[in-house]
Amino acid sequence: MSGHSKWATIKRQKGANDAKRGALFTKLSKAITIAVQQGGGVGDPSQNFRLRLAVDSARASNMPKENIQRAIDRAAGKSGVTLEEVVYEGFAPGGVAIVVEAATDNKNRTTGEVQNVFNKNGGNMGQPGSVSYMFVQKGQIILPKNGKSVDDIFLDAADSGAEDIEEVGEEVFIYTNPTDLGKVRDALSGKSYQLSEMQIVRKPTMPAEVADDVAEKTMEFIEKLEDLDDVQNVYSTLV
Repeated sequence: MSGHSKWATIKRQKGANDAKRGALFTKLSKAITIAVQQGGGVGDPSQNFRLRLAVDSARASNMPKENIQRAIDRAAGKSGVTLEEVVYEGFAPGGVAIVVEAATDNKNRTTGEVQNVFNKNGGNMGQPGSVSYMFVQKGQIILPKNGKSVDDIFLDAADSGAEDIEEVGEEVFIYTNPTDLGKVRDALSGKSYQLSEMQIVRKPTMPAEVADDVAEKTMEFIEKLEDLDDVQNVYSTLV
């Protein structure tokens, strides 16, 4: 069982307070479009697991049904727009490793915007592979404690096939093998857990413990990256 993550708690709380609905819907829409494109054009969530994750995330954020369908239609080529997935790697000021996932219809524009954030804020953008080895892909389920103890949740999660859990404030992050994510989700739902989020993430395998001032600068740096329209996710080794 993983320990309590101070900076994950702060980031989670801040994200909930600062979420901009318009920007969030844009990112969710892109995630849906990419899921259909990467799934061979399959626009049925029951036959495209990645799309199911994206649609579930959109619904959890109260994204209108028509917006979801528009994103699926766009992926089917009805809008003439094709999105490309791009991954950037580097270091935040202070040396914390960063991986940026973006979805864009103009790679040169997105690369320039990401590079600008690194250059103007004391970061160091690296080559592909420079930090990605410090992360591993995992399924992640987030659920509120709702009065349950972490130990009880851990036992239920482990019984459902999960690999690990982490306490983050009043929520618990449950980690699975990516291929087991759907199975664990269904098992937990069957145990009457209310799931807040479910997605595939990059989990750090080499966590960086840094001084508070460095951690604060790192979080500010991550926020600047997340504010870019094309950026979908930003992962760091900060704990």
